[in-house]
Amino acid sequence: MGSLDKRSGSQVVSLDVVETKHLIQSGYVYIDVRTVEEYKKGHVEAEKILNIPYMFNTPEGRVKNPEFLKEVSSFCKENDPLILGCQSGVRSLHATADLLKSGFKNVTNMGGGYLAWTEKGFPINL
Repeated sequence: MGSLDKRSGSQVVSLDVVETKHLIQSGYVYIDVRTVEEYKKGHVEAEKILNIPYMFNTPEGRVKNPEFLKEVSSFCKENDPLILGCQSGVRSLHATADLLKSGFKNVTNMGGGYLAWTEKGFPINL
């Protein structure tokens, strides 16, 4: 017998930055899950953008933001179309999985992150 995924419907979808750019332009909310410091150095240009860190830098290293789900829920509804991005695509992958597990329905990960976005020469804000 095959094993069933009890979290069915929570499969993370990662799209490349070209596909992501089209979704952002079509009205998706872009959530930059990098730290505030990273965000201030430059971020994806998007009409609807939020900076909600998934992790914080501490003297002991990076720790997960315990308020992440609550913060996203305070700005976004479970059915809102969301795209999550970070520096390289790792943190946003985990953050996307967390949101899907908590009941969000339409969340996509931007594969490659901000690094891939800037490599393509796509617009940024400083």
